[in-house]
Amino acid sequence: MADIKITDNLFFNKTGMNKDAVERTVGDALKGCDDGELYLEYCQSESFFFDDGRIKNAAFDTSQGFGLRAVSGETTGFAHATNLTEQAISRAAETVRAVRSGSGGTLAEPPIGTNHQLYTDANPLPLVPFDTKIEVLAAIDAYARAKEPKIKQVSASLLGSWQAVHILRPGAAPVADIRPLVRLNVSVVVGDGTRMETGNYGTGGRVTYEQFLQPECWKPAVDEAIRQALVNLESVDAPGGEMTVVLGPGWPGVLLHEAVGHGLEGDFNRKKTSAFSNRLGQRVAAKGVTIIDDGTFSDRRGSLTIDDEGTPTSRTTLIEDGILVGYLQDRLNARLMGMKPTGNGRRQSHAHHPMPRMTNTFMLGGDKDPQEIIGSVKKGLYAVNFGGGQVDITSGKFVFSATEAYMIENGKVGRPVKGAMLIGNGPDVMTKVSMIGNDMKLDPGVGTCGKDGQSVPCGVGQPSMRIEQLTVGGTAV
Repeated sequence: MADIKITDNLFFNKTGMNKDAVERTVGDALKGCDDGELYLEYCQSESFFFDDGRIKNAAFDTSQGFGLRAVSGETTGFAHATNLTEQAISRAAETVRAVRSGSGGTLAEPPIGTNHQLYTDANPLPLVPFDTKIEVLAAIDAYARAKEPKIKQVSASLLGSWQAVHILRPGAAPVADIRPLVRLNVSVVVGDGTRMETGNYGTGGRVTYEQFLQPECWKPAVDEAIRQALVNLESVDAPGGEMTVVLGPGWPGVLLHEAVGHGLEGDFNRKKTSAFSNRLGQRVAAKGVTIIDDGTFSDRRGSLTIDDEGTPTSRTTLIEDGILVGYLQDRLNARLMGMKPTGNGRRQSHAHHPMPRMTNTFMLGGDKDPQEIIGSVKKGLYAVNFGGGQVDITSGKFVFSATEAYMIENGKVGRPVKGAMLIGNGPDVMTKVSMIGNDMKLDPGVGTCGKDGQSVPCGVGQPSMRIEQLTVGGTAV
């Protein structure tokens, strides 16, 4: 976990706030409440977008602020501001005190313990000169155009941020975290006659820029974007109907994230609005299906040393060998459900209240060779990459678009198809998993999760797997 002295300097020494006075204000505001905290945040972020042979946009932003939350029963009082002064926090305290009536009157126990530091404290933004970042993006553009004559457009971007958080809770030691985050994206458009297709690839993590600016990192990213675009250029319309579907490893885990992961978050289950509500101990997936959320991986995009309530993140088993064994919990929902927080209380910024969210969510590997899985399918679809999707938490129904998919004919991968949509019900689909590969991998570090208007970085992963009787929406006539 980050050195408290670093965040003390950011939030108290530099602002002139008296730490003891702020702690007294927070303690008074939360007296008689069930829970709450003061969340202090400082963030620097930048972005560079290179398109059509030149820089189209470069931006830098610094933000700071606090969020003060008081919780009584199911009621939350929340106030936030960008003004880091004792006066602003005092005014916020007057607002959140209004929820004290009807509370249990005793603050919940603070988080205990912490994780080892999972990523560097270093700020990635100033470590690499501005000109170097632009030169790398220009090199990506030049490399792509020289590699493939069908290239019509190249877009590349670098995004970086450095976030410091400091959490104060009455009767508990302060906790802090410093979170770097970087991302490299490459997108290309290829054309042949009147037909145009795109390919995309991105990578990132809680590290500094250096490794992503090396040719041995960005050249494979460009190669993959070009490969996807050329595959799509040869694709034909996907057929529709119910068929066997084989999902590839890694990024296709975004389907698990949406169709299953959100339904296992504590708030939906406490309110009984999830398809998984009241099903702990029941079979919700086929044997062999084990799904885990783990925020403790080093340097991963979805990892956190502590969550945004100060609870250490953990490795939480959600489904074990097909049986539902756990939910993802923040402090509020865990308390109301009589469970323990799992370190999944997350918020987009100081201006947002925390709620249960995923970190890195994935399915464990099985014992099947991926080629054996494909070879077992007489006719079906092999989906390797996904784009956007939608899911209804209450029913579990989902729709996902496959951005790279192929037909399987007599156990062999055939021609690529476009326009394939996977349609199903999350809990139902998990019972139709018939083969699980031994090739589990995590995504390359590009996931972003949206919920109730808040976005946070996340990770997904899975092995190859065969799913029976999944509905495919296609465009072939």
